[in-house]
Amino acid sequence: MSRPSSGDDRLIRRTALRMGIQSALVVAVAVALLCGVAVLVVLSSQHKQQEDLLTTTLARVDDVNDPPAGMWLVMQRGSHRAATPGMPLGLPYEPDLAATATDGMTRVAEEVRAGPHEYAVLTQWRDDYVVQAILDLRSAHQERDRLLRDLMITSLGGLVLAGVVGVWLGRRAVTPLAEALAIQRRFVADAGHELRTPLTLLSTRAQLLRRRARQGGDPVALSSDADDLVQDAAQLTEILEDLLLAADPRQEVPRQPVDLAELVRQAVAAAEPAAAEHGVALVVDSEPIQVSGYEAGLRRAVNALLDNGIRHARATLRVVVGPLGRQARVDFVDDGPGLDPAIMPTMFRRFASGPAEQAPGQRRRYGLGLSLVSDIAARHGGSVSARNADGGGAILRLLLPR
Repeated sequence: MSRPSSGDDRLIRRTALRMGIQSALVVAVAVALLCGVAVLVVLSSQHKQQEDLLTTTLARVDDVNDPPAGMWLVMQRGSHRAATPGMPLGLPYEPDLAATATDGMTRVAEEVRAGPHEYAVLTQWRDDYVVQAILDLRSAHQERDRLLRDLMITSLGGLVLAGVVGVWLGRRAVTPLAEALAIQRRFVADAGHELRTPLTLLSTRAQLLRRRARQGGDPVALSSDADDLVQDAAQLTEILEDLLLAADPRQEVPRQPVDLAELVRQAVAAAEPAAAEHGVALVVDSEPIQVSGYEAGLRRAVNALLDNGIRHARATLRVVVGPLGRQARVDFVDDGPGLDPAIMPTMFRRFASGPAEQAPGQRRRYGLGLSLVSDIAARHGGSVSARNADGGGAILRLLLPR
């Protein structure tokens, strides 16, 4: 499967981060609502318990000396008042005592501050006296604060978890799209690279054929040229089919027996004019050997390695075909400047290049061609490698299962 480029990788990271932030925000809103509901329920429950405790205490009170823990009592008849010992400073709550003594109405003060603390106060009229119950709210407030703290910690943990999960899910969701985009870009780049030369040759042959036809050329020669044109068109179709196979990682390479030695001889014969233009002699040393694979793809690989060797050889490019253990090897041995050790680990990657400080005439270029060879070899269960020859020059080796 095609790996996303660095630009696509950055896009994936940004998109995943954005999805993680959005997930965290959604969770934050949901958690805030749930926490608000939970706090309201707890506060309502506390108020109800406080009122019940105050009401029950006043209903059973006979004196002020034995109230429940955290509670104080006050009984007032006229000017006489009795109160539980140890009552906090600032209590009892005088406004309610005076008001209830005047009108006899029951009064509830839910939060009365006396000193640093708050208290709940219930004041009632009993026959001929006023009674007031005072409840310390510190334990209720501590419980409320503990609940809020736990909810805050849990919410923060949930937000972090939601963000991480959102980023992870976002990356998983976006990666297939980025891979599809990488496959599309790769296909366009490979097609542009692989089809440039065949289309140029096809156009040249068609123009020559048209010119000869207009000039009334020999019918036999015209027929031969037309046959060559048809053959070039057929090879172009094969290249397109192989590119489509390579672009779809789900497709398996259709296997069939291929005479590797004959394929190399044909490729070398077709490359003779290009080699002659560069002043390079092509020498073939082959043994009959067959491999299992897709002929169009293997032809593309051989042509790319021939093109690389012709461009970098000084005078001779030797092509050796033969067995190597359980594999078939095709060696392309040129007498050029050799390979820079610094670039050898990356020369089969896309758009790798020789160091810029080399002289223009000595710099070896590694664009799409060698990376396509590596892809084709891998699809056939083989490999491609490069090394410098002992006497100078470079050796590029294509290995394929026999």
